[in-house]
Amino acid sequence: MGKKEMLKISALICGLAMIVLFVKPAAAEVSRMTKEELKALLGSSGITILDVRAGLDWEDSEWKIPGAIREDPRKEVKSWAEKYPKKKTLVLYCA
Repeated sequence: MGKKEMLKISALICGLAMIVLFVKPAAAEVSRMTKEELKALLGSSGITILDVRAGLDWEDSEWKIPGAIREDPRKEVKSWAEKYPKKKTLVLYCA
C-alpha cells in the first residue's frame, strides 16, 4: 500500500472519529463511511468536507481533498460548526 493510499485511509478514519467526537448526531448512532463511499460523493452538493488539521500539518501537506474547507481545530467547534447546513453530510478529516 502506497503513501497516498495510507494518507487517504488515515484521513477517513480521523474524519469519522472527529464526527463521533464533535458532531451531535440526530440519531443515537453515527453512520460510518468508507473511502469508496466518500470518493463517490466528492463534488456532490449534499456533502461538506472539512479539513481540521492543525497549522503546519495542513500547510505542509502535499495531499488535500479538492473542495474541502479548512477549519482551525484549535478553535472551539461551536464557533464554526453551526455555519454548516445540518441537512448536509459533514465529513471531518485530520490526517
